[in-house]
Amino acid sequence: MTPVKMYTTAVCPYCVRAKQLLKSRGVAQIEEIRVDLDPAERERMMTLTGRRTVPQIFIGETHVGGCDDLMALDGRGGLMPLLQPT
Repeated sequence: MTPVKMYTTAVCPYCVRAKQLLKSRGVAQIEEIRVDLDPAERERMMTLTGRRTVPQIFIGETHVGGCDDLMALDGRGGLMPLLQPT
């Protein structure tokens, strides 16, 4: 399965929802980067994505976006193909 990385914080219901969806689609491991613990990581996330809200989700090298973006991607059938290794 393609690696998944998620910029997150400790208290974030959208992060929890995104993780639940990914796990329900077979993702066993999510690399979580806690931006609340490391301000430099929040700066890096903002540089990479242009956004400051969490979660920010990457599947492989693809920036999916936040929780709503992930849900929409799944709804239109685009999530599973992204999760499959190439």
